[in-house]
Amino acid sequence: MSRPPGARVTVVGIGADGWDGLSPAARRAVEAAAVLRGSDRQLRLVPASVGAERLPWPSPMAPALDGFAVPDRDTVVLASGDPMLSGIGTSLVRRLGGDAVHVLPHPSSVTLACARLGWAVEDTTVVTVVGRPLELVLPHATPGRRLLVLGSDGGTPAAVAALLTARGYGDSRVTALAQLGGPGEHATSGTARGWSDAATDPLVVTAVEVRADPGTVPLPTVPGLPDDAYDSDGQLTKRDVRAVTLARLAPLPGQLLWDVGAGAGSIGIEWMRVHPSCRAVAVEPVPERADRVTGNALRLGVPGLRVVLGRAPEALAGLPRPDAVFVGGGATTPLLLDLCWEALAPGGRLVVSAVTVQSEAVLAEWHGRVGGSLTRLSVAQAEPVGRFSGWKPAMPVTIWSVTR
Repeated sequence: MSRPPGARVTVVGIGADGWDGLSPAARRAVEAAAVLRGSDRQLRLVPASVGAERLPWPSPMAPALDGFAVPDRDTVVLASGDPMLSGIGTSLVRRLGGDAVHVLPHPSSVTLACARLGWAVEDTTVVTVVGRPLELVLPHATPGRRLLVLGSDGGTPAAVAALLTARGYGDSRVTALAQLGGPGEHATSGTARGWSDAATDPLVVTAVEVRADPGTVPLPTVPGLPDDAYDSDGQLTKRDVRAVTLARLAPLPGQLLWDVGAGAGSIGIEWMRVHPSCRAVAVEPVPERADRVTGNALRLGVPGLRVVLGRAPEALAGLPRPDAVFVGGGATTPLLLDLCWEALAPGGRLVVSAVTVQSEAVLAEWHGRVGGSLTRLSVAQAEPVGRFSGWKPAMPVTIWSVTR
């Protein structure tokens, strides 16, 4: 069996077409194995003539992966399709290192689904909800977009259809593609609103052509969502100020934000909506508001937002180091800005807003000490004045932003 020097585990992708669909190299790897690991279904796809010891994964699988030791005997792990696409190959490389794992992929379910649908892979968004909240689909549900949703069971198409219908996208076209590449391959299509199949084959990919219902207002991933997108008791960074604030925070893929004094959670939520890999921690001392942050995050498609109930600066202890910090209130709290500043690595951004004279004085002092920019933002909305309209100003907001 050909393998890179030092590789101890081989991961072989296998599709619904089973043994017949494996490449010659993949077959040789399986035939040479002393130990085969995989699900019961995957192990049954390998002919009885292959004499390796067969070890099915337990359920749940995670404990077995955490204790996965490289044995003296050659081990082949069977995986569905492409092991590096939301698969076990990624988990094993993370645990054992890239040099210890050799991967022989099979065409992925994404590749097969796009081939059946005639969709360009590069124009298709893949959303994985295996072991994750279904609401991760929501930031991608905008008119005209094509989605492939990878779920863990046959209930995923119905769940996706119900979610889209509830959020104003019931006209979307949904297709359940089951047993892709195998002799039992079949597809079912319909609208999200009219979807009637409660469950399909467990080996299914859910394809969605997103269409908005009449009257549905799509929510973009750029900062500045409408204020009424949030459940709030009034502690909310308003739309125009929020857009400016997030522009200064400059969210980048994979980076972490501290949203200190989260209120309704709008800054952390919109930071995470910029890119699926963006992460945020929302720190909020009021339990009712912390609950609202969690609910807003779920409804707006970023259920991974971490909510910490507690008062800063004490609640910041032990949090992972941030790439950016927003302080939406409490600038006068002793040592709060000191701790936030010290937590940032070089290149990290700190943005603080103030509406009181006392808070502005603190920002002016910090600006004089470490630099950055001070901006005073005044926003006025046109409102009726008799038969005419006039400008009603909101309280001016002073924003201090600085890069460490």
